[in-house]
Amino acid sequence: MALVRQAGARETSVDLVFNHLSEQIASLRLLPGDKISEAEIAAEFGVSRQPVRDAFNRLVSLDLLVSRPQRATEVKRISLREIAKSRFVRAAVEARVLGQAAMECDAKDVAILNASLERQRKTVQDNDFAAFGVLDYQFHEALCGIAKADFAFEIISAEKAKVDRLCMLGLAKGDRMPVLLSDHEAIAAAVERGDADAAVEAGMLHLSRLDGTIETVSKINARYFDP
Repeated sequence: MALVRQAGARETSVDLVFNHLSEQIASLRLLPGDKISEAEIAAEFGVSRQPVRDAFNRLVSLDLLVSRPQRATEVKRISLREIAKSRFVRAAVEARVLGQAAMECDAKDVAILNASLERQRKTVQDNDFAAFGVLDYQFHEALCGIAKADFAFEIISAEKAKVDRLCMLGLAKGDRMPVLLSDHEAIAAAVERGDADAAVEAGMLHLSRLDGTIETVSKINARYFDP
């Protein structure tokens, strides 16, 4: 599952390094605690160390890297306190978005949501967890658009990215897809009928699905978490 991509019409060297490393971290090809070298990354991409340093700084701001003077940069271990903080912020923003989306939804928006759900159903049938992850981001982005709060997705996606590694560490990822799809269907149905309370309730249930995963993963993979 990819993190938020920092790309425009043309990707800079910083964007390329950032996107590569963020995807490596999200997919757990780079594990919590792994050390990475500024010089080695610069050589790999054929760039100077400055764009690599800038990409590292972006990842530090997302709590995905730890950079300390005179010490190797490493992939940040997962902090349960920071995860709790991130989920709190996302829930507050998401609740506002869903309530507003229910009030603003029109026929064009219904078509957007239904098309998104249809694509999600296809990935569930194909058991394609990576594709479902991308569509999950797009679904929540669409809800922000319907709420006329595109800016809110910047917050939601940034906070969601901090939790994505937990999803990847969880067992039986494909087994979660039907449940998450069902949640999305309930959210969309409430938004489409203009029921703000039901939309928020369905959204909060959706976010709570991680509760058990966090508890299980933090025990099974304790070495990836801050003590």
